[in-house]
Amino acid sequence: MENIEEIKKRVEKLREELEYHSYKYYVLDQPEISDYDYDRMMNELIKLEEEYPELKSPTSPTQRVGGAPLKEFNQVVHSVPMLSLQDVFSFEELKNWVNKIKEVYSEAEFVVELKIDGLSVSLLYENGELIRGATRGDGNIGEDVTNNIKTIKSIPLKIKDKNLLEVRGEVYMPKAAFIKLNEKKEELSEQTFANPRNAAAGSLRQLDPKITAKRKLDIFVFNIQRYDGEIKTHREGLDYLETLGFKVSPKRILCKDTDEIINAIELLGDMRGELTFDIDGIVIKVNDLKMREELGQTAKTPRWAVAYKFPAERKVTKLKDIVLQVGRTGAITPTAVLEPVRIAGSVVSRATLHNEDYIKDKDIMIGDTVIIQKAGEIIPEVVEVVKEKRDGSEVVFNMPSKCPVCGADAVREEGEAALRCTNISCPAQIKRSIIHFASRNAMNIEGLGPQMVSLLIDNNLIKDASDLYYLKFEDIVNLERMGDKSAQNLLNAINKSRENDIDRLIFGLGIRFVGLKGAKNVGRHFKSIDRLKEAKYEDLVEVEEVGDKMANSILEFFKQEQNLNLIKKLKDAGVN
Repeated sequence: MENIEEIKKRVEKLREELEYHSYKYYVLDQPEISDYDYDRMMNELIKLEEEYPELKSPTSPTQRVGGAPLKEFNQVVHSVPMLSLQDVFSFEELKNWVNKIKEVYSEAEFVVELKIDGLSVSLLYENGELIRGATRGDGNIGEDVTNNIKTIKSIPLKIKDKNLLEVRGEVYMPKAAFIKLNEKKEELSEQTFANPRNAAAGSLRQLDPKITAKRKLDIFVFNIQRYDGEIKTHREGLDYLETLGFKVSPKRILCKDTDEIINAIELLGDMRGELTFDIDGIVIKVNDLKMREELGQTAKTPRWAVAYKFPAERKVTKLKDIVLQVGRTGAITPTAVLEPVRIAGSVVSRATLHNEDYIKDKDIMIGDTVIIQKAGEIIPEVVEVVKEKRDGSEVVFNMPSKCPVCGADAVREEGEAALRCTNISCPAQIKRSIIHFASRNAMNIEGLGPQMVSLLIDNNLIKDASDLYYLKFEDIVNLERMGDKSAQNLLNAINKSRENDIDRLIFGLGIRFVGLKGAKNVGRHFKSIDRLKEAKYEDLVEVEEVGDKMANSILEFFKQEQNLNLIKKLKDAGVN
Protein backbone atom coordinates (compact mmCIF):
# COMPACT_ATOMS: atom_id res chain seq x y z
CA MET A 1 0.00 0.00 0.00
CA GLU A 2 1.29 3.44 -0.93
CA ASN A 3 2.27 5.88 1.77
CA ILE A 4 -0.65 8.23 2.52
CA GLU A 5 1.71 11.23 2.38
CA GLU A 6 2.77 10.27 -1.15
CA ILE A 7 -0.88 9.93 -2.18
CA LYS A 8 -1.65 13.30 -0.61
CA LYS A 9 1.20 14.89 -2.60
CA ARG A 10 -0.09 13.31 -5.80
CA VAL A 11 -3.62 14.61 -5.12
CA GLU A 12 -2.28 18.12 -4.47
CA LYS A 13 -0.15 17.98 -7.62
CA LEU A 14 -3.13 16.90 -9.73
CA ARG A 15 -5.24 19.71 -8.28
CA GLU A 16 -2.55 22.28 -9.07
CA GLU A 17 -2.16 20.96 -12.62
CA LEU A 18 -5.90 20.85 -13.25
CA GLU A 19 -6.47 24.34 -11.84
CA TYR A 20 -3.66 25.69 -14.01
CA HIS A 21 -4.93 24.07 -17.19
CA SER A 22 -8.53 24.98 -16.33
CA TYR A 23 -7.38 28.60 -16.03
CA LYS A 24 -5.54 28.46 -19.36
CA TYR A 25 -8.55 26.83 -21.01
CA TYR A 26 -11.57 28.63 -19.52
CA VAL A 27 -10.12 32.05 -18.69
CA LEU A 28 -7.34 32.75 -21.19
CA ASP A 29 -8.67 30.62 -24.04
CA GLN A 30 -5.10 29.37 -24.46
CA PRO A 31 -5.15 25.60 -23.84
CA GLU A 32 -1.76 23.90 -23.50
CA ILE A 33 -2.78 20.23 -23.32
CA SER A 34 -5.33 18.10 -25.12
CA ASP A 35 -8.78 17.51 -23.65
CA TYR A 36 -7.88 13.84 -23.53
CA ASP A 37 -4.89 14.47 -21.24
CA TYR A 38 -6.87 16.90 -19.06
CA ASP A 39 -9.70 14.38 -18.69
CA ARG A 40 -7.26 11.61 -17.78
CA MET A 41 -5.81 13.75 -14.96
CA MET A 42 -9.31 14.59 -13.75
CA ASN A 43 -10.25 10.91 -13.85
CA GLU A 44 -7.20 9.98 -11.76
CA LEU A 45 -8.05 12.67 -9.18
CA ILE A 46 -11.68 11.54 -8.97
CA LYS A 47 -10.60 7.95 -8.34
CA LEU A 48 -8.06 8.96 -5.66
CA GLU A 49 -10.63 11.09 -3.84
CA GLU A 50 -13.12 8.22 -3.95
CA GLU A 51 -10.52 5.78 -2.61
CA TYR A 52 -9.29 8.22 0.06
CA PRO A 53 -12.35 10.29 1.07
CA GLU A 54 -10.36 11.98 3.85
CA LEU A 55 -8.47 13.83 1.10
CA LYS A 56 -11.62 15.31 -0.46
CA SER A 57 -11.86 19.10 -0.49
CA PRO A 58 -14.72 21.47 -1.34
CA THR A 59 -12.25 23.49 -3.44
CA SER A 60 -11.01 20.51 -5.47
CA PRO A 61 -11.36 20.76 -9.28
CA THR A 62 -13.59 17.68 -9.04
CA GLN A 63 -16.25 19.89 -7.42
CA ARG A 64 -16.28 22.33 -10.32
CA VAL A 65 -18.04 22.15 -13.68
CA GLY A 66 -16.29 24.92 -15.64
CA GLY A 67 -15.28 28.55 -15.34
CA ALA A 68 -16.82 31.12 -13.01
CA PRO A 69 -19.17 33.62 -14.70
CA LEU A 70 -17.92 37.04 -15.72
CA LYS A 71 -19.32 39.99 -13.78
CA GLU A 72 -20.32 42.12 -16.77
CA PHE A 73 -23.44 40.00 -17.36
CA ASN A 74 -26.34 39.49 -14.96
CA GLN A 75 -26.04 36.19 -13.15
CA VAL A 76 -28.56 33.38 -13.55
CA VAL A 77 -29.11 30.67 -10.95
CA HIS A 78 -29.88 27.43 -12.79
CA SER A 79 -33.05 25.77 -11.47
CA VAL A 80 -31.49 22.44 -12.46
CA PRO A 81 -27.65 22.42 -12.28
CA MET A 82 -25.85 22.17 -15.62
CA LEU A 83 -23.55 19.26 -14.85
CA SER A 84 -20.61 17.91 -16.81
CA LEU A 85 -20.47 14.30 -17.99
CA GLN A 86 -18.46 11.40 -16.61
CA ASP A 87 -15.78 10.46 -19.14
CA VAL A 88 -14.87 6.95 -20.27
CA PHE A 89 -11.64 6.35 -22.18
CA SER A 90 -12.05 2.76 -23.35
CA PHE A 91 -14.74 0.33 -24.46
CA GLU A 92 -14.05 -1.66 -21.29
CA GLU A 93 -14.96 1.33 -19.10
CA LEU A 94 -18.03 1.90 -21.26
CA LYS A 95 -19.07 -1.74 -20.86
CA ASN A 96 -18.78 -1.48 -17.06
CA TRP A 97 -21.03 1.60 -17.06
CA VAL A 98 -23.64 -0.08 -19.28
CA ASN A 99 -23.59 -3.20 -17.08
CA LYS A 100 -24.28 -1.10 -13.96
CA ILE A 101 -27.31 0.42 -15.68
CA LYS A 102 -28.49 -3.00 -16.90
CA GLU A 103 -28.23 -4.44 -13.38
CA VAL A 104 -30.96 -2.01 -12.33
CA TYR A 105 -32.89 -1.76 -15.61
CA SER A 106 -32.37 -4.82 -17.81
CA GLU A 107 -34.65 -3.33 -20.49
CA ALA A 108 -32.75 0.00 -20.65
CA GLU A 109 -32.01 1.46 -24.08
CA PHE A 110 -29.43 4.11 -24.92
CA VAL A 111 -29.15 7.01 -27.35
CA VAL A 112 -25.70 7.61 -28.86
CA GLU A 113 -24.96 11.16 -30.09
CA LEU A 114 -22.09 13.37 -31.20
CA LYS A 115 -20.55 15.48 -28.42
CA ILE A 116 -20.45 18.92 -30.01
CA ASP A 117 -17.35 20.93 -29.08
CA GLY A 118 -18.74 24.32 -28.04
CA LEU A 119 -20.33 26.23 -25.16
CA SER A 120 -23.27 24.75 -23.23
CA VAL A 121 -26.32 26.98 -22.79
CA SER A 122 -29.81 26.85 -21.30
CA LEU A 123 -32.82 28.21 -23.21
CA LEU A 124 -36.04 28.95 -21.28
CA TYR A 125 -39.44 29.31 -22.97
CA GLU A 126 -42.66 30.51 -21.34
CA ASN A 127 -45.98 30.83 -23.18
CA GLY A 128 -44.24 29.89 -26.39
CA GLU A 129 -41.60 32.64 -26.25
CA LEU A 130 -37.86 32.58 -25.56
CA ILE A 131 -37.47 34.58 -22.33
CA ARG A 132 -33.90 33.73 -21.34
CA GLY A 133 -30.66 32.27 -22.60
CA ALA A 134 -27.88 31.53 -20.12
CA THR A 135 -24.39 30.05 -20.22
CA ARG A 136 -23.43 27.15 -17.98
CA GLY A 137 -20.94 29.20 -15.94
CA ASP A 138 -19.84 27.12 -12.97
CA GLY A 139 -22.80 24.75 -13.32
CA ASN A 140 -24.96 26.43 -10.70
CA ILE A 141 -24.66 30.08 -11.72
CA GLY A 142 -24.35 31.19 -15.32
CA GLU A 143 -24.51 34.40 -17.34
CA ASP A 144 -27.63 35.91 -18.88
CA VAL A 145 -26.75 36.15 -22.57
CA THR A 146 -30.32 36.36 -23.89
CA ASN A 147 -29.64 39.20 -26.32
CA ASN A 148 -26.65 37.36 -27.76
CA ILE A 149 -28.56 34.06 -27.96
CA LYS A 150 -31.25 35.77 -30.02
CA THR A 151 -28.65 36.56 -32.71
CA ILE A 152 -28.26 32.83 -33.46
CA LYS A 153 -30.64 32.30 -36.34
CA SER A 154 -31.21 28.59 -35.74
CA ILE A 155 -32.73 29.29 -32.29
CA PRO A 156 -36.52 29.81 -32.50
CA LEU A 157 -37.70 32.95 -30.70
CA LYS A 158 -41.27 31.60 -30.65
CA ILE A 159 -42.61 28.04 -30.53
CA LYS A 160 -46.13 26.66 -30.80
CA ASP A 161 -46.04 24.87 -27.42
CA LYS A 162 -47.23 27.18 -24.58
CA ASN A 163 -45.97 24.88 -21.81
CA LEU A 164 -42.93 25.88 -19.76
CA LEU A 165 -39.93 24.43 -21.57
CA GLU A 166 -36.23 24.55 -20.74
CA VAL A 167 -33.78 22.98 -23.17
CA ARG A 168 -30.02 22.61 -23.10
CA GLY A 169 -27.83 22.94 -26.15
CA GLU A 170 -24.31 23.48 -27.40
CA VAL A 171 -23.46 26.75 -29.14
CA TYR A 172 -20.64 26.22 -31.61
CA MET A 173 -18.85 27.91 -34.48
CA PRO A 174 -18.77 26.01 -37.78
CA LYS A 175 -15.29 25.32 -39.15
CA ALA A 176 -15.79 27.59 -42.18
CA ALA A 177 -16.94 30.52 -40.02
CA PHE A 178 -13.95 29.98 -37.71
CA ILE A 179 -11.48 30.15 -40.60
CA LYS A 180 -13.06 33.36 -41.93
CA LEU A 181 -13.11 34.96 -38.47
CA ASN A 182 -9.41 34.27 -37.90
CA GLU A 183 -8.52 35.53 -41.38
CA LYS A 184 -10.33 38.78 -40.57
CA LYS A 185 -8.55 39.06 -37.22
CA GLU A 186 -5.17 38.56 -38.91
CA GLU A 187 -6.00 41.35 -41.38
CA LEU A 188 -6.73 43.66 -38.43
CA SER A 189 -3.58 42.52 -36.58
CA GLU A 190 -5.74 41.14 -33.77
CA GLN A 191 -5.07 38.00 -31.74
CA THR A 192 -6.65 34.97 -33.38
CA PHE A 193 -8.69 32.31 -31.57
CA ALA A 194 -7.02 29.00 -30.73
CA ASN A 195 -9.93 26.84 -31.95
CA PRO A 196 -13.65 27.01 -32.88
CA ARG A 197 -14.75 26.23 -29.30
CA ASN A 198 -12.87 29.20 -27.86
CA ALA A 199 -14.16 31.37 -30.70
CA ALA A 200 -17.74 30.33 -29.89
CA ALA A 201 -17.27 31.05 -26.18
CA GLY A 202 -15.65 34.42 -26.83
CA SER A 203 -18.34 35.38 -29.34
CA LEU A 204 -21.31 34.44 -27.18
CA ARG A 205 -19.88 36.33 -24.20
CA GLN A 206 -19.50 39.62 -26.07
CA LEU A 207 -21.12 42.58 -24.33
CA ASP A 208 -22.19 43.94 -27.71
CA PRO A 209 -24.76 41.62 -29.39
CA LYS A 210 -23.92 43.18 -32.76
CA ILE A 211 -20.47 41.58 -32.57
CA THR A 212 -22.03 38.22 -31.68
CA ALA A 213 -24.39 38.52 -34.64
CA LYS A 214 -21.43 38.82 -37.03
CA ARG A 215 -19.76 35.66 -35.74
CA LYS A 216 -22.04 33.10 -37.48
CA LEU A 217 -22.68 30.99 -34.37
CA ASP A 218 -24.95 27.95 -34.47
CA ILE A 219 -26.47 25.52 -31.97
CA PHE A 220 -27.51 21.91 -31.54
CA VAL A 221 -30.09 21.32 -28.79
CA PHE A 222 -29.35 18.05 -26.99
CA ASN A 223 -31.70 17.76 -24.00
CA ILE A 224 -35.07 18.75 -22.52
CA GLN A 225 -34.35 19.85 -18.96
CA ARG A 226 -37.81 20.97 -17.79
CA TYR A 227 -41.16 20.52 -19.50
CA ASP A 228 -44.76 20.72 -18.30
CA GLY A 229 -46.02 18.52 -21.13
CA GLU A 230 -45.77 14.74 -21.61
CA ILE A 231 -42.49 13.28 -22.89
CA LYS A 232 -41.41 9.75 -21.94
CA THR A 233 -38.06 9.21 -23.64
CA HIS A 234 -35.04 11.26 -24.68
CA ARG A 235 -35.44 10.26 -28.31
CA GLU A 236 -39.10 11.23 -28.30
CA GLY A 237 -38.12 14.57 -26.77
CA LEU A 238 -35.56 15.35 -29.48
CA ASP A 239 -38.03 14.35 -32.20
CA TYR A 240 -40.62 16.67 -30.65
CA LEU A 241 -38.15 19.56 -30.38
CA GLU A 242 -37.43 19.10 -34.07
CA THR A 243 -41.11 19.61 -34.86
CA LEU A 244 -41.04 22.84 -32.82
CA GLY A 245 -38.27 24.21 -35.02
CA PHE A 246 -35.18 23.44 -32.93
CA LYS A 247 -31.95 22.27 -34.51
CA VAL A 248 -31.40 19.13 -32.47
CA SER A 249 -28.44 16.86 -31.86
CA PRO A 250 -27.59 15.21 -35.22
CA LYS A 251 -26.70 11.57 -35.93
CA ARG A 252 -28.52 10.12 -32.91
CA ILE A 253 -28.63 6.31 -32.79
CA LEU A 254 -30.82 4.13 -30.52
CA CYS A 255 -28.94 1.13 -29.05
CA LYS A 256 -29.93 -1.80 -26.82
CA ASP A 257 -26.56 -3.06 -25.53
CA THR A 258 -22.81 -2.47 -25.40
CA ASP A 259 -22.10 -4.08 -28.78
CA GLU A 260 -24.60 -1.81 -30.53
CA ILE A 261 -23.21 1.23 -28.69
CA ILE A 262 -19.62 0.40 -29.74
CA ASN A 263 -20.74 -0.05 -33.36
CA ALA A 264 -22.47 3.34 -33.20
CA ILE A 265 -19.36 5.01 -31.72
CA GLU A 266 -17.16 3.56 -34.47
CA LEU A 267 -19.65 4.65 -37.14
CA LEU A 268 -19.82 8.21 -35.80
CA GLY A 269 -16.07 8.31 -35.24
CA ASP A 270 -15.45 7.52 -38.91
CA MET A 271 -17.53 10.59 -39.84
CA ARG A 272 -15.37 13.08 -37.91
CA GLY A 273 -13.39 14.29 -40.91
CA GLU A 274 -16.57 14.99 -42.91
CA LEU A 275 -18.33 17.08 -40.25
CA THR A 276 -18.62 20.86 -40.67
CA PHE A 277 -18.14 21.35 -36.92
CA ASP A 278 -15.82 20.00 -34.22
CA ILE A 279 -16.73 17.21 -31.81
CA ASP A 280 -14.81 16.11 -28.72
CA GLY A 281 -16.31 12.69 -28.17
CA ILE A 282 -19.52 10.67 -28.24
CA VAL A 283 -22.31 10.93 -25.64
CA ILE A 284 -24.26 7.87 -24.49
CA LYS A 285 -27.52 8.54 -22.61
CA VAL A 286 -30.21 6.37 -21.03
CA ASN A 287 -33.28 6.85 -23.23
CA ASP A 288 -36.10 6.43 -20.68
CA LEU A 289 -36.68 9.68 -18.72
CA LYS A 290 -38.23 7.92 -15.70
CA MET A 291 -35.14 5.70 -15.42
CA ARG A 292 -32.98 8.82 -15.60
CA GLU A 293 -34.87 10.44 -12.75
CA GLU A 294 -34.46 7.33 -10.60
CA LEU A 295 -30.75 6.98 -11.42
CA GLY A 296 -30.19 10.60 -10.35
CA GLN A 297 -26.83 12.31 -10.22
CA THR A 298 -23.70 12.92 -8.17
CA ALA A 299 -22.56 16.42 -7.20
CA LYS A 300 -20.74 16.66 -10.53
CA THR A 301 -22.24 14.28 -13.10
CA PRO A 302 -25.52 12.56 -14.00
CA ARG A 303 -25.51 8.78 -13.52
CA TRP A 304 -27.55 8.25 -16.68
CA ALA A 305 -25.00 9.52 -19.23
CA VAL A 306 -21.30 9.26 -20.07
CA ALA A 307 -18.98 10.75 -22.68
CA TYR A 308 -16.69 8.44 -24.63
CA LYS A 309 -13.42 10.27 -25.37
CA PHE A 310 -11.45 9.54 -28.52
CA PRO A 311 -7.71 9.07 -27.94
CA ALA A 312 -5.51 11.87 -29.26
CA GLU A 313 -4.56 11.16 -32.88
CA ARG A 314 -0.95 10.08 -33.58
CA LYS A 315 1.17 10.14 -36.75
CA VAL A 316 4.76 9.23 -37.71
CA THR A 317 6.97 11.89 -39.31
CA LYS A 318 10.56 13.17 -39.50
CA LEU A 319 12.01 15.70 -37.04
CA LYS A 320 14.13 17.95 -39.28
CA ASP A 321 15.33 20.54 -36.77
CA ILE A 322 14.87 22.00 -33.29
CA VAL A 323 14.40 25.77 -32.98
CA LEU A 324 14.06 27.96 -29.90
CA GLN A 325 11.43 30.52 -28.87
CA VAL A 326 11.68 33.06 -26.04
CA GLY A 327 8.50 33.85 -24.09
CA ARG A 328 7.52 37.00 -22.17
CA THR A 329 8.94 35.63 -18.90
CA GLY A 330 12.21 34.70 -20.62
CA ALA A 331 11.46 30.98 -20.85
CA ILE A 332 13.36 29.44 -23.77
CA THR A 333 11.20 26.72 -25.30
CA PRO A 334 12.41 24.15 -27.86
CA THR A 335 10.12 23.47 -30.84
CA ALA A 336 10.42 20.61 -33.31
CA VAL A 337 10.43 21.43 -37.04
CA LEU A 338 8.75 18.48 -38.78
CA GLU A 339 8.15 17.02 -42.20
CA PRO A 340 4.55 18.27 -42.75
CA VAL A 341 1.92 15.66 -41.90
CA ARG A 342 -1.89 15.79 -41.77
CA ILE A 343 -3.26 15.04 -38.30
CA ALA A 344 -6.56 15.80 -36.51
CA GLY A 345 -7.87 17.72 -39.51
CA SER A 346 -4.90 20.01 -40.18
CA VAL A 347 -1.37 19.94 -41.63
CA VAL A 348 1.27 20.08 -38.89
CA SER A 349 4.89 21.16 -39.40
CA ARG A 350 5.84 22.06 -35.81
CA ALA A 351 5.42 20.43 -32.41
CA THR A 352 6.30 21.43 -28.87
CA LEU A 353 9.20 19.76 -27.07
CA HIS A 354 8.39 21.52 -23.78
CA ASN A 355 11.84 21.77 -22.17
CA GLU A 356 15.34 20.29 -21.83
CA ASP A 357 14.23 17.45 -19.55
CA TYR A 358 11.53 16.39 -22.01
CA ILE A 359 14.09 16.10 -24.82
CA LYS A 360 16.49 14.09 -22.64
CA ASP A 361 13.83 11.80 -21.14
CA LYS A 362 12.55 10.84 -24.59
CA ASP A 363 16.07 10.80 -26.12
CA ILE A 364 14.99 13.06 -28.99
CA MET A 365 17.61 13.87 -31.65
CA ILE A 366 17.57 16.03 -34.79
CA GLY A 367 16.88 13.72 -37.74
CA ASP A 368 14.83 11.22 -35.71
CA THR A 369 11.68 9.55 -36.95
CA VAL A 370 9.11 10.51 -34.32
CA ILE A 371 5.50 9.95 -33.34
CA ILE A 372 3.53 13.16 -32.84
CA GLN A 373 0.22 13.54 -31.06
CA LYS A 374 -2.49 16.13 -31.56
CA ALA A 375 -6.04 16.45 -30.27
CA GLY A 376 -8.39 19.09 -31.66
CA GLU A 377 -6.60 22.40 -32.10
CA ILE A 378 -4.06 21.88 -29.31
CA ILE A 379 -0.41 22.45 -30.24
CA PRO A 380 0.95 19.02 -31.26
CA GLU A 381 3.73 17.38 -29.29
CA VAL A 382 6.40 14.77 -29.94
CA VAL A 383 5.51 11.79 -27.75
CA GLU A 384 7.89 9.05 -28.90
CA VAL A 385 11.02 8.34 -30.95
CA VAL A 386 11.03 5.41 -33.41
CA LYS A 387 14.57 4.38 -32.47
CA GLU A 388 14.75 1.39 -34.82
CA LYS A 389 14.66 3.90 -37.72
CA ARG A 390 17.94 5.54 -36.64
CA ASP A 391 20.81 5.27 -39.16
CA GLY A 392 23.58 7.17 -37.34
CA SER A 393 23.02 10.51 -39.05
CA GLU A 394 20.98 11.88 -36.13
CA VAL A 395 22.40 14.81 -34.15
CA VAL A 396 22.18 15.34 -30.38
CA PHE A 397 20.52 18.65 -29.43
CA ASN A 398 21.81 20.66 -26.47
CA MET A 399 20.05 23.65 -24.97
CA PRO A 400 22.12 26.86 -25.30
CA SER A 401 23.97 28.71 -22.57
CA LYS A 402 23.01 32.03 -24.22
CA CYS A 403 19.64 33.50 -25.21
CA PRO A 404 19.10 32.89 -28.97
CA VAL A 405 17.56 36.36 -29.38
CA CYS A 406 19.74 38.76 -27.37
CA GLY A 407 22.80 36.68 -26.43
CA ALA A 408 22.43 37.16 -22.67
CA ASP A 409 23.16 34.28 -20.27
CA ALA A 410 20.50 31.59 -20.17
CA VAL A 411 20.07 29.94 -16.77
CA ARG A 412 17.92 27.24 -15.25
CA GLU A 413 16.72 28.09 -11.77
CA GLU A 414 16.65 25.39 -9.10
CA GLY A 415 13.43 23.39 -9.13
CA GLU A 416 12.37 24.64 -12.57
CA ALA A 417 12.27 22.81 -15.89
CA ALA A 418 12.56 25.95 -18.03
CA LEU A 419 15.76 27.60 -19.18
CA ARG A 420 15.41 31.41 -18.99
CA CYS A 421 17.02 34.45 -20.57
CA THR A 422 18.43 36.69 -17.81
CA ASN A 423 18.03 39.93 -19.79
CA ILE A 424 14.73 41.65 -18.91
CA SER A 425 15.33 43.98 -21.88
CA CYS A 426 15.45 41.05 -24.32
CA PRO A 427 13.49 42.07 -27.46
CA ALA A 428 11.59 38.77 -27.52
CA GLN A 429 10.47 39.21 -23.91
CA ILE A 430 9.46 42.81 -24.54
CA LYS A 431 7.35 41.91 -27.57
CA ARG A 432 5.54 39.09 -25.82
CA SER A 433 5.06 41.15 -22.65
CA ILE A 434 3.36 43.92 -24.67
CA ILE A 435 1.13 41.37 -26.42
CA HIS A 436 0.17 40.01 -23.00
CA PHE A 437 -0.40 43.54 -21.61
CA ALA A 438 -2.88 44.30 -24.42
CA SER A 439 -4.64 40.92 -24.32
CA ARG A 440 -8.33 40.41 -23.64
CA ASN A 441 -7.98 39.43 -19.97
CA ALA A 442 -5.39 42.12 -19.24
CA MET A 443 -5.85 45.69 -20.57
CA ASN A 444 -8.16 44.46 -23.37
CA ILE A 445 -6.89 46.83 -26.08
CA GLU A 446 -8.89 45.83 -29.15
CA GLY A 447 -6.91 45.85 -32.38
CA LEU A 448 -3.54 45.50 -30.67
CA GLY A 449 -2.66 41.92 -31.59
CA PRO A 450 0.75 40.31 -32.23
CA GLN A 451 1.12 41.72 -35.76
CA MET A 452 0.35 45.28 -34.70
CA VAL A 453 2.75 45.03 -31.74
CA SER A 454 5.47 43.83 -34.14
CA LEU A 455 4.76 46.77 -36.47
CA LEU A 456 5.00 49.27 -33.63
CA ILE A 457 8.26 47.76 -32.34
CA ASP A 458 9.81 47.41 -35.81
CA ASN A 459 9.05 51.09 -36.51
CA ASN A 460 10.65 52.12 -33.18
CA LEU A 461 7.35 53.53 -31.91
CA ILE A 462 7.28 51.51 -28.68
CA LYS A 463 9.86 49.89 -26.42
CA ASP A 464 7.56 48.84 -23.58
CA ALA A 465 3.84 48.80 -22.75
CA SER A 466 3.83 52.36 -21.38
CA ASP A 467 4.85 53.74 -24.78
CA LEU A 468 1.41 52.75 -26.11
CA TYR A 469 -0.13 55.64 -24.18
CA TYR A 470 2.15 58.18 -25.85
CA LEU A 471 1.30 57.17 -29.42
CA LYS A 472 -0.12 59.89 -31.69
CA PHE A 473 -2.38 59.62 -34.71
CA GLU A 474 0.40 60.71 -37.09
CA ASP A 475 2.69 57.99 -35.63
CA ILE A 476 0.50 55.12 -36.75
CA VAL A 477 -1.79 56.26 -39.58
CA ASN A 478 0.78 55.43 -42.29
CA LEU A 479 1.72 52.00 -40.95
CA GLU A 480 1.02 48.92 -43.08
CA ARG A 481 -2.72 48.07 -43.19
CA MET A 482 -3.59 51.21 -41.27
CA GLY A 483 -5.82 54.08 -42.37
CA ASP A 484 -7.54 57.00 -40.69
CA LYS A 485 -10.34 54.89 -39.22
CA SER A 486 -8.12 52.00 -38.04
CA ALA A 487 -5.62 54.40 -36.48
CA GLN A 488 -8.32 56.29 -34.61
CA ASN A 489 -9.98 53.06 -33.43
CA LEU A 490 -6.67 51.83 -32.03
CA LEU A 491 -6.02 55.11 -30.20
CA ASN A 492 -9.57 55.04 -28.81
CA ALA A 493 -9.04 51.48 -27.52
CA ILE A 494 -5.73 52.47 -25.90
CA ASN A 495 -7.30 55.54 -24.25
CA LYS A 496 -10.25 53.50 -23.02
CA SER A 497 -7.88 51.09 -21.27
CA ARG A 498 -6.57 53.89 -19.02
CA GLU A 499 -9.72 53.48 -16.90
CA ASN A 500 -9.45 49.71 -16.41
CA ASP A 501 -9.71 48.22 -12.93
CA ILE A 502 -6.42 47.64 -11.12
CA ASP A 503 -6.65 43.83 -11.39
CA ARG A 504 -6.42 44.08 -15.19
CA LEU A 505 -3.27 46.21 -14.88
CA ILE A 506 -1.70 43.83 -12.35
CA PHE A 507 -2.40 40.87 -14.63
CA GLY A 508 -1.16 42.85 -17.63
CA LEU A 509 2.20 43.55 -15.98
CA GLY A 510 2.96 39.85 -16.37
CA ILE A 511 4.37 39.23 -12.89
CA ARG A 512 5.48 35.60 -12.70
CA PHE A 513 3.08 33.26 -10.86
CA VAL A 514 0.36 35.98 -10.71
CA GLY A 515 -2.53 34.62 -12.75
CA LEU A 516 -5.94 36.15 -13.38
CA LYS A 517 -7.38 35.05 -10.05
CA GLY A 518 -4.26 36.13 -8.14
CA ALA A 519 -4.40 39.55 -9.82
CA LYS A 520 -8.04 39.97 -8.79
CA ASN A 521 -7.31 39.05 -5.17
CA VAL A 522 -4.23 41.27 -4.97
CA GLY A 523 -6.01 44.19 -6.65
CA ARG A 524 -9.03 43.89 -4.36
CA HIS A 525 -6.76 43.90 -1.31
CA PHE A 526 -4.32 46.71 -2.15
CA LYS A 527 -6.58 48.96 -4.30
CA SER A 528 -3.64 50.72 -6.02
CA ILE A 529 -0.29 49.95 -7.63
CA ASP A 530 1.44 52.35 -5.23
CA ARG A 531 0.21 50.39 -2.21
CA LEU A 532 1.14 47.09 -3.84
CA LYS A 533 4.61 48.43 -4.67
CA GLU A 534 5.20 49.27 -0.98
CA ALA A 535 3.83 45.94 0.33
CA LYS A 536 6.05 43.69 2.45
CA TYR A 537 6.13 39.90 2.39
CA GLU A 538 3.84 39.60 5.43
CA ASP A 539 1.32 41.96 3.78
CA LEU A 540 1.23 39.89 0.62
CA VAL A 541 0.74 36.48 2.21
CA GLU A 542 -2.31 37.84 4.05
CA VAL A 543 -4.08 38.07 0.69
CA GLU A 544 -6.38 35.19 -0.21
CA GLU A 545 -4.54 32.43 -2.13
CA VAL A 546 -1.22 34.32 -2.22
CA GLY A 547 1.49 31.91 -1.13
CA ASP A 548 5.24 32.09 -0.70
CA LYS A 549 6.08 31.75 -4.40
CA MET A 550 3.67 34.46 -5.59
CA ALA A 551 4.59 36.85 -2.76
CA ASN A 552 8.32 36.59 -3.47
CA SER A 553 7.72 37.02 -7.20
CA ILE A 554 5.79 40.26 -6.59
CA LEU A 555 8.54 41.55 -4.30
CA GLU A 556 11.19 40.69 -6.90
CA PHE A 557 9.19 42.41 -9.66
CA PHE A 558 9.11 45.72 -7.80
CA LYS A 559 12.84 45.55 -7.01
CA GLN A 560 13.77 45.82 -10.68
CA GLU A 561 14.46 49.37 -11.86
CA GLN A 562 13.04 48.72 -15.32
CA ASN A 563 9.70 47.67 -13.83
CA LEU A 564 9.59 50.72 -11.55
CA ASN A 565 10.25 52.95 -14.56
CA LEU A 566 7.45 51.21 -16.44
CA ILE A 567 5.02 51.79 -13.54
CA LYS A 568 6.01 55.48 -13.36
CA LYS A 569 5.51 55.98 -17.10
CA LEU A 570 2.10 54.26 -16.95
CA LYS A 571 1.08 56.47 -14.03
CA ASP A 572 2.30 59.62 -15.81
CA ALA A 573 0.28 58.56 -18.86
CA GLY A 574 -2.88 58.54 -16.75
CA VAL A 575 -3.35 54.78 -16.49
CA ASN A 576 -5.68 54.12 -13.55
